[in-house]
Amino acid sequence: MKIEFLGAAKVVTGSNILISTGKYKILLDCGLFQGSRDLESLNYEAFPFKPSEIDFLLLSHSHIDHSGRIPKLVKEGFRGKILCTKATKDLAEIMLVDSGYIQENDVEWENRKRKRAGKPPIEPLYTAADAEISLRYFQSALYQQKIALNDDISIRFRDAGHILGSSIIELWITERDDTVKIVFSGDIGMKNKPLIRDPEIIEEADYLILESTYGNRIHENVEERMEKLMEIINTTALRGGTVIIPSFAVGRTQELIYELNKYYEYNDELENFLRIPIYVDSPMAISATEIFKQNSYCFDEEAKKLILSGDNPLNFDNLYFVRDHQESMRLNEANYPKVIISASGMCTAGRIRHHLKHNLWKAKNSVVFVGYQAQGTLGRILKDGVKKVKLLGEEIAVLAEIHSIEGFSGHGDQKDLLSWIAGFRKKPRRIFLVHGEEDASTTLSQLITSKYGIPTIVPNMGYTFQLENDILKAYSGEILEPIQRKENIQKELQRVYDQFESLVTKTNRFMDDEVLQKDYDKIKNKLLELQRELLDVSMLLGD
Repeated sequence: MKIEFLGAAKVVTGSNILISTGKYKILLDCGLFQGSRDLESLNYEAFPFKPSEIDFLLLSHSHIDHSGRIPKLVKEGFRGKILCTKATKDLAEIMLVDSGYIQENDVEWENRKRKRAGKPPIEPLYTAADAEISLRYFQSALYQQKIALNDDISIRFRDAGHILGSSIIELWITERDDTVKIVFSGDIGMKNKPLIRDPEIIEEADYLILESTYGNRIHENVEERMEKLMEIINTTALRGGTVIIPSFAVGRTQELIYELNKYYEYNDELENFLRIPIYVDSPMAISATEIFKQNSYCFDEEAKKLILSGDNPLNFDNLYFVRDHQESMRLNEANYPKVIISASGMCTAGRIRHHLKHNLWKAKNSVVFVGYQAQGTLGRILKDGVKKVKLLGEEIAVLAEIHSIEGFSGHGDQKDLLSWIAGFRKKPRRIFLVHGEEDASTTLSQLITSKYGIPTIVPNMGYTFQLENDILKAYSGEILEPIQRKENIQKELQRVYDQFESLVTKTNRFMDDEVLQKDYDKIKNKLLELQRELLDVSMLLGD
């Protein structure tokens, strides 16, 4: 039996794992790569397998970094079964079609530029029609149902507590009269999240494939997240500003609505002038909210009690849903205090980019990040403190206050992940850490080994592991290394640039200082070396 790590290995996006037996091929997730241009270019590469040979695709949840290449998979020949929970299927029906529209619109925009430059047009990764076709292959199951796919393979979905319908996948595979149990965590949620249940504990596994998004971090002030958010909203409102919240349309937006509902509906002492309008400006988020309402059986006990008491936890008096594009544009013309919650959560596409263009340059406004920001995304760049950004063809100054509240994260932190592993009665023989940047995965790996004594591996993308008598044979792959190398060079280049500029100032003042002159020459040489190395790796990537 082989396990091949073809996405979300030492990066957070592009989840895609292939398990091959002597008879069958099983995919775990098939997500889009998101982030830097180099990383996203991997979406257009051919799959490192024949889609027509895949028998089953097991989908952990609907987020695009886990599901977004399914239409491409079907377009290129997949005709097997796609299995997931009912809520995941319901959400995928809107998310994949929306992703198809985004692919078409992005290519239309790009082709207008290519035409003016005399370049040939390009094709979208897939279209909305392709996405519609892919939905024919979905089949849903309920949590806890153990399903025999055939005589050799059985599966069961368990609640991952990440978003509505998210799953931990238990997979039993029998080969040569020996049954191996593989557990794929999908994305593990935090405990005590609003709306949805806590992640289920799994008691045994032979091999565990575990996410590690926050493997090197602890979420701070989780209990104070709403207090902090409302302080930002109210402070911004009092100075007449707008609060922009980039939010994932599925999951995070509904959690925010739920928490805001509790704040505004059950806070009798709140002054009326602080009950400012809250706009959810995302057709996708609005459709997803309706699906949440239709799948309330997935909610936690608190949310169910609110519903039974007659309170709709996904609505309140000063909440407004914006579908119409013209109405969305008018929000940026209005000068009154307000909150705009819009997608995408990493600011890579969608209406949020327009709202940022119109609001970033105003010092009275605030931008609040409430979710993970992958390397190379606009959200990550803003969070890291950039002073200017290029948005929709225009350079925009960043004068608005930038805030980040990690207590809203959909992912468990280092403490949550270690606690979840502790729940295994029969510990896995090995743990593979995926869905995390290299530092996060490596840090968690070391902690797991020291705390539980379980051999832990952080695979590179493209690596294959052969399971033979519990002996792991690794075959190297070279998919991601050039991209990671380029990103590391760019970081080092910026650091050296800063040193160089600092020394230029000092050297201009003290030209007679030989020590400063030597430092100047040393840093200048390093700068030249990095520039050359960056050119080399860019050539390798085809830039």
